[in-house]
Amino acid sequence: MRPTDLRGILRYVPQFREKTFVIAADGAVVGDENFGNILLDVAVLRSLNVRTVLVHGASAQIQALADEKVAAPSDLEGSGVTDAATLQLALTAASRLTHQILEGLSATDLRGASTNAVIAHPFGIVRGVDHLFTGRIERIDMELLQTLLGSGIVPVVPPLGMDGDGKTYRVNSDAVALEVAKALSAGKLVDITTSDGLMVSGAIARQMSVDELAGALDKGLVAPAQASKARHAVAACRFGVPRVHVINGRVDEGLLAEVFSNEGIGTLVYANEYRQIRRARRRDIRSIQQLIEASVESEELLPRSQAAIERQLDDYYIYEVDRNPIACVALHVYPEEKKGEVACLRVRPSHENQGIGRRMTQYVEDRAREMGLEKLLALSTQAYNFFGSKGGFSEGTPEDLPLGRREKYEQSGRRSRILIKRL
Repeated sequence: MRPTDLRGILRYVPQFREKTFVIAADGAVVGDENFGNILLDVAVLRSLNVRTVLVHGASAQIQALADEKVAAPSDLEGSGVTDAATLQLALTAASRLTHQILEGLSATDLRGASTNAVIAHPFGIVRGVDHLFTGRIERIDMELLQTLLGSGIVPVVPPLGMDGDGKTYRVNSDAVALEVAKALSAGKLVDITTSDGLMVSGAIARQMSVDELAGALDKGLVAPAQASKARHAVAACRFGVPRVHVINGRVDEGLLAEVFSNEGIGTLVYANEYRQIRRARRRDIRSIQQLIEASVESEELLPRSQAAIERQLDDYYIYEVDRNPIACVALHVYPEEKKGEVACLRVRPSHENQGIGRRMTQYVEDRAREMGLEKLLALSTQAYNFFGSKGGFSEGTPEDLPLGRREKYEQSGRRSRILIKRL
């Protein structure tokens, strides 16, 4: 299903309606040919009553202007020393980019407005170094932004701040996006970059809790070029922004794919546990059947009718991602013999190799212990290596099965391997 498929989007609309998303685009992304498609994605968000604020960087354009003038900028990111010449480069680059964004918004039939919503003061002298025209954000003019958003206007916020005397300072765009998200109590902060996500330990991290990312930063596991994005993502989540996304702005429909799908295309940093395991409900029966459909076709799992699942619904558990089922498992209990059976374990292909199957197995194992069961069983034709290596199960025999279960096993003719774990 394409990310723009209306049916896929509608699942998320109740969660996102009337929420504010802060979308922060690096200067290199704004200058990319795909940026027009990003603005089309913004138009889709606005049509669904998602309020959006656009924050942009300008480092790529500052470097390009400096190259034209055969001059080296004193700082590109707005966090080091900004001399007078570099400030002028930043003013020119930011003005051009803001105008380009406003033109793009007009082309998508959206109203936009450039803002002076960042109130800043001089960064000052730090460790003996005068940062000159680099600014430190004092506050965000929330009233201005709320007024624009309430009128259906997309605020465009450049990486510049002004003080009460009308002086302009260069500020870091990651810091601007963070402060805007905090001021507006944003539901999401989306960093649009030229990379596929945050590189942690040499690989793209798909989902991380704020504590996991903070730990990776402390250990130096985050790619140095992305440390600023990572630090500000941690700060946003710890302040209360529920989700921070880091995506590649050169991917067509990337913004929609990230926001309106469980899988996403980049890195999701979450402030709270956005995943959970819970007991299945009646409305989950269809989802369970969809989850196991491929495994039934490959004869890895037995088919289960709606009526059969409903009869044993209390045995089933669902693993959710943002309220969408992406895995299931069942624990069938034989209380007389103090045994339980792990059954119907399935993870959606898009979420495989993330440890979810192991978590589901551990969950039912914990539940079995709480019930006072002494043995846990699993029958498998194709996943027995998983139960052995990941779950700590060992080979069993038909005699290990409860009597009623043994009869069904022998009648099925599947010759499943029997695995057992003592609790």
